[in-house]
Amino acid sequence: MIPNITRGSRMTGLMSYLAGPGRSNEHAEPHLVAGDSAIMVWHDDAELDTKSAQQIGWELDYPRRAFGTRVTTAVKDKGGHNVGVKDAHVWHCSLSLRPDEGVLSDEQWAAISEQFVARIGFADRASELAPCRWVALRHGVSKGGNDHVHLVVGLVREDGTKANVWNDRPRAQTIAGDLEREFGLRVVESRDAGHAGRGEKPAERGVAERRGAPEVASAQLARTVRACASAAADEAEFVRRVRRAGIKIRPRYAAGAENVVSGFSVALRPPDGSAPLWYGGGRLARDLTLPRLRAEWPAAPEQRAAALAEWQAAKRNQRPVVDGREMRTPDPQLWARYTTEVIALRERLRSVPATDRALWAHVARETAGAFAAWSIRVEATPGPLAETADILARSAQQRAYQVRPRTAGQPSVRGAALLLSSIAHGGSGTVAEAALLRQLAKTVAALHDAHVAAGDAQRAAQVADVLHGQLQTIRDRLPAADGARVAVSTADVQAIEAVRIARQGQLAPGSPVRAPMKAPAVPAVPRRPSVARPHKPEVER
Repeated sequence: MIPNITRGSRMTGLMSYLAGPGRSNEHAEPHLVAGDSAIMVWHDDAELDTKSAQQIGWELDYPRRAFGTRVTTAVKDKGGHNVGVKDAHVWHCSLSLRPDEGVLSDEQWAAISEQFVARIGFADRASELAPCRWVALRHGVSKGGNDHVHLVVGLVREDGTKANVWNDRPRAQTIAGDLEREFGLRVVESRDAGHAGRGEKPAERGVAERRGAPEVASAQLARTVRACASAAADEAEFVRRVRRAGIKIRPRYAAGAENVVSGFSVALRPPDGSAPLWYGGGRLARDLTLPRLRAEWPAAPEQRAAALAEWQAAKRNQRPVVDGREMRTPDPQLWARYTTEVIALRERLRSVPATDRALWAHVARETAGAFAAWSIRVEATPGPLAETADILARSAQQRAYQVRPRTAGQPSVRGAALLLSSIAHGGSGTVAEAALLRQLAKTVAALHDAHVAAGDAQRAAQVADVLHGQLQTIRDRLPAADGARVAVSTADVQAIEAVRIARQGQLAPGSPVRAPMKAPAVPAVPRRPSVARPHKPEVER
């Protein structure tokens, strides 16, 4: 169950939208399933029209108007600095299931909604705080097939005080995980493991659909930044590679210092000449912030100075200061060298326990970067290479406290990313690429087994599907020469077996990952049966 929180100032406008047809006429039979007792007395679960939705919005916003309480949030400039405040007394959270989880009943969503708003602190009957007014509205599945409910809360309590929204997004994730277990829903394992992705916003999807783009801008930007970072030997080369990939990039300077770059943002070049939409590295993914990327590059004074010069050139839209490796074709002999290094990495993984999430996340990040670099060069639109990169990138996400510096001298996939970023655009592939694919596929298989050993069954199944589907598609596009097809086909047979064992929670034969110790069985939490809600008595204000 995925919570998505937004803040605003137009309560009646939000309610009118939720009760309306939606951007693609996907809203059907909008109605309340739970909420403030007095509002439910008047509206209950009847289908809402625009007038009734606006009336509900007016009721939700009444305490703010009655007491004159103002709830604000900070407004930031393009550099991330606070420049003012804006009204934000409307709290909106959608709780969404995956498309393959099916559809819950109104009664189930009502119970989930009531528990959610109580635990986050808006309407807890056991608390001494005055409650906030709120409703849970349902209007069918989304365009993507996700069953969901919308929680709308007025952030001014009945006594005129402000509700506490500090750290509401992390708290919402924790509460969602608890409710998943209590109501027998599918548990989002990546939330506990710390490698959940950022996800896409509905507004992003709308922009992509209007422009006819195959994916949202943030997904394309994340893949491009990841590819450039993996192939770059230092920060200056990273800036040049991003610009050469056709992406706009600009630095964010530390407060009061025009010679200290603390972050960056990137944007696609709008085809219609409109203003670009900028994304910070941290908005794309946890592992794409500048501090995380810098952990992989040398930080000698001369390299920091070269990077600053390239950042300043990018900000001024000037040509790069120097032409580096990104302009040269690598020596063909490097294909054998870096393929051997990938083999050495897999051997190194034999001594790494599955519980070492930091190292496995590092391997996933580098391998995702290699496939991302390959995708950018040969796929005109996102295909199996892009999908492989995106799936592996999810295994690379960690919270800040989980990250540790990489051990010096450790075998790496970064050389493979360099080579794959230099191949011909739209090329049909070479025998050297086929040999490298075989070793990358084995590394992906090791990542799969690490997820199995760590108990991350959902992520393991996703990686297994990559091995069976996407990598097999890539293999079919590569040449069959000097036994390369036979070698890669062998890897595919192992991948098919990996798909089967992923469903059983076992490791593949010959896996470099050590088998985990067996833990005592934990009984599954049964799904709460659907029960009719009792009639709510009329409540006076």
